[in-house]
Amino acid sequence: MDDQVYLDEDALRARLAELKQDHADMDAAVQAIALSPLPDMLLIGRLKRKKLAMKDEISRIEEMLTPDIIA
Repeated sequence: MDDQVYLDEDALRARLAELKQDHADMDAAVQAIALSPLPDMLLIGRLKRKKLAMKDEISRIEEMLTPDIIA
């Protein structure tokens, strides 16, 4: 059973790394589009919403990986 916990934790850590990279890539894309001479504001809005959803998922995964500490 402990092996499954470690596998799940490894999978979560891998997903977290992937999400963080995707979030950074999306941020760069938003900035590039915003700097264009005629930025597509609809596309920027969509990307920002996706970026926010990624940030929420990142937070959920980080919370799952943080051990509960009772103070």
